[in-house]
Amino acid sequence: MDYLLFRLYGPLASWGEIAVGESRHSAVYPGKSALLGLLAAAIGIRRNEEERLAQLAAGYRFAVKVISSGHPLRDYHTTQAPDSVGKFVYRTRRDELITGKNRLGTILSSREYRCDALSLIAVAAMADAPFNLVQLRDALLKPRFHLYLGRKSCPLAAPLNPHICTAKGFGEALDNYRHAALFISNRALRAARNEIGSLADAPGLMKLSKEDNSVFAYDKQPARYYWEGDGGDLIAQQSLVRHDQPLSRNRWQFTQRTEHLTFGKEG
Repeated sequence: MDYLLFRLYGPLASWGEIAVGESRHSAVYPGKSALLGLLAAAIGIRRNEEERLAQLAAGYRFAVKVISSGHPLRDYHTTQAPDSVGKFVYRTRRDELITGKNRLGTILSSREYRCDALSLIAVAAMADAPFNLVQLRDALLKPRFHLYLGRKSCPLAAPLNPHICTAKGFGEALDNYRHAALFISNRALRAARNEIGSLADAPGLMKLSKEDNSVFAYDKQPARYYWEGDGGDLIAQQSLVRHDQPLSRNRWQFTQRTEHLTFGKEG
């Protein structure tokens, strides 16, 4: 079976969980709604295109290999926003601060982030998928809209490096994915040039560097695989319930889905 593979890394990521009151928690790895949002942004699907988003949600299965879940960061967040004025709609932030100046109030919230988290993603297309894997790969290489890791304040810190491969299951696809080093020292560059002459195919740059491993040493533990449906060569050790299956983006509605977990070799 064919799989689309790409990596997600950034200094900050926030994978939204169920929000209650002023607390905005983050999962330790991206959920289905986050991955669908990233693909939709790359393709150019807008948030109000409910039908296209529903087709996207029904057309693909995902697996995540967590190399590092990073370390947690909590932000005590304050912002000013006016309360509602009947049917009047504030179109911009400027409208909120100027037109709604006399109605401004302070909103307090506590938001969680993950620092220096690295995950590898595998995407499998269903028979009714609206886009094939080649189209998705091309969209990730040249996205229509800005891509980020859960929140707009969490940009990508490394190229997605999308790649299509054939494998017997999610596990083989993720384990054989040459996602490349994140930090490449001058010494490693010189060694790669001497080794093969072309940086694009240098074996020494196709794995995490010494500097990368020192960063991820904070979260040194076995790699974790999360997937939905048939994992192929992966055998579930646990089954989890996540509330991240999108129903309506306009109404912010999600439903439950079953996800499987297994542990691999130390990542």
